[in-house]
Amino acid sequence: MTATAGNVLGSLITYVMGRFGRRAVAHRSEKAEQRVERAERWFARFGRPSLLFAWLPVVGDPLCLVAGVLRVGMGSFLLLVTLGKLARYAALAWLM
Repeated sequence: MTATAGNVLGSLITYVMGRFGRRAVAHRSEKAEQRVERAERWFARFGRPSLLFAWLPVVGDPLCLVAGVLRVGMGSFLLLVTLGKLARYAALAWLM
């Protein structure tokens, strides 16, 4: 439970950075705005359930950042990220 809570807190920090950093990213350049729009389309296609995979190396942190930039609700963000990370630790405990 402690590892899950720590991991979720780290993801929440990344989410908040995305949520409050959107203006800084979007107003940097036209190209940055296009990237944000492309991320919005991608996230619309795969949706919030992709946050269940926030525990994966390499893609987990960007998923949390994009969720913040796209202003995914904090409740659904916390629920999905927590479920994904808890499932990972439950699977590891079961394998041990």
